[in-house]
Amino acid sequence: MLSIQELERIIESVHLNYKVIPNPEVTLEANPDDLTKDQIIKLSKSAINRLSIGIQSFFDEDLKSMNRAHNADEALQSLEYASHYFDNITIDLIYGIPNMTLEKWHKNLEIAFSFGVNHISSYALTVEPKTALDAFIKNGNYPPIDENLALQHFNHLVEETKKQGFVHYETSNFGKPDYFSKHNSSYWQGKSYLGIGPSAHSFNKMQRRWNISNNTKYIESIQNRVLPNTVETLSIQNQYNEYVMTRLRTIWGISVYKVEMQFGTAYKSHLINSATKFIDNGLLIIENEVLMTTEKGKFLVDGIASELFMI
Repeated sequence: MLSIQELERIIESVHLNYKVIPNPEVTLEANPDDLTKDQIIKLSKSAINRLSIGIQSFFDEDLKSMNRAHNADEALQSLEYASHYFDNITIDLIYGIPNMTLEKWHKNLEIAFSFGVNHISSYALTVEPKTALDAFIKNGNYPPIDENLALQHFNHLVEETKKQGFVHYETSNFGKPDYFSKHNSSYWQGKSYLGIGPSAHSFNKMQRRWNISNNTKYIESIQNRVLPNTVETLSIQNQYNEYVMTRLRTIWGISVYKVEMQFGTAYKSHLINSATKFIDNGLLIIENEVLMTTEKGKFLVDGIASELFMI
């Protein structure tokens, strides 16, 4: 939605107000219909060095069912242009779409690999309330979500990306070495981050802040030199639960030693005791004092993590 000049003003403001590391990862999120050849060439000459493109699927029938603004041709065209001007590209793909055969899902992956992308974020289709897809399913015009199909697609995704040299470093993220998302990895590793603008979230390890979502009120507050946000100070229990939730999704896993040092012996005991049944079922494993999911447990990670929470 922003012009190149507006994007450059934002990046310039960051450099004027903050100490920035050499060669930072600067990602722009965009949809295929926004990425014309001319736009991509202009972006390639700016400070932006990573593109995140919301492809979702390379098939028109899938894009229509998800009410996406772009079509399959635009998806292919945007990647064709982008791959000529950017080395660091990540795309989003959706799996578990009803009526999507394994062969069709495989074709989606084949097309992505053919463009040489170095990072893929892939998520199971979920149905949000009051969306077009929700209405289609309720009216019987579209099949309901099938978890077994989603699992089949997920397992195929894991196998095929591994063959292509991707590392499955987070439940929904696959990157070639040196192409892991620095931005998202900060969330999963519990690092501090700053969010600027309406609805943006910030985190300093002890507190979470989220800005007001109303654009007009946000601007008015900033003009009055007031930060219009809500602050939540995280309890030790919440900090532990967030650590478990984020780290279990990654290849770095949960450090049993860190849990004991940061949260105490009671939390360590709770973690080990809660994890025992999942270890016995082959869903979790402990190696070198690190608790992580097995291949079998990756697809079920969110449910497993919730069972490890301190309630």
